[in-house]
Amino acid sequence: MTVSGQRRRPVVALYERIADAVHDGTYPPGSTLPSEPKLAAELGVSRPALREALLLLQEDGLLSVRRGVGRTVNDRPPRRGFEHVQPLEELIGAGGPLRVRALLRTVEEPTDFTTQHLLAPARAELRFWETVLAGEGTAAALSHEWAAADDVLNRAHPEFARALRSAAESTAPAGPAPAVSMLSVLVGASRETALSAHSGITATLLGRRRGEQLGRPADTPAVLVTQVVRVGDVPVLAAKHMLPTGAPALPVLQSH
Repeated sequence: MTVSGQRRRPVVALYERIADAVHDGTYPPGSTLPSEPKLAAELGVSRPALREALLLLQEDGLLSVRRGVGRTVNDRPPRRGFEHVQPLEELIGAGGPLRVRALLRTVEEPTDFTTQHLLAPARAELRFWETVLAGEGTAAALSHEWAAADDVLNRAHPEFARALRSAAESTAPAGPAPAVSMLSVLVGASRETALSAHSGITATLLGRRRGEQLGRPADTPAVLVTQVVRVGDVPVLAAKHMLPTGAPALPVLQSH
């Protein structure tokens, strides 16, 4: 069966453009957006599509309407939470993204975890990345990430497949491993592809090996986040993120 990447609806893409502009400071907190005609012209979109996107942004708390003033950016726009497909190094980085240190970039056969979450058949070859995220001199998280097999990615998300191959080439002896997570590569390759994700959060202990990698005792309490990212119904990435006690807070935004 051939599966193609699903395209975002134009209104969703427009929502993301404006939300990104709010979060990167183009439209800072307290500022007033241009009028609808001017903003539509600046963004190159129709006014009906813009109006729908603006209404969604109001519902989500980024914008407010002030009589006689227009639409303004809220003083404290809600931070994007874990339900958004966002790299962990950006999500938990306080005051800026965490540093990414590659421990391992390899290809391996399926484990019970990847067989369950990526539906990987026996003897499939899956890219595996092990990464430490570090803050101010302290390891904040350990990530294990697996991509679906190349034949699956070539059908479901060819842009991600190409980006992973490019990242693999940069890990050759002539060059260092990329200072990014696999999820960051996926998000960067998905500007025109809709992603969905499901995560589970459980309490655990680091254990000896993970404790050594994070510079913590083996009995350190930790939060284990498992994550599966899909294109349509096809899982393309599965991950485990271990956050020990004292790691930056993980924002979780629940919506209905």
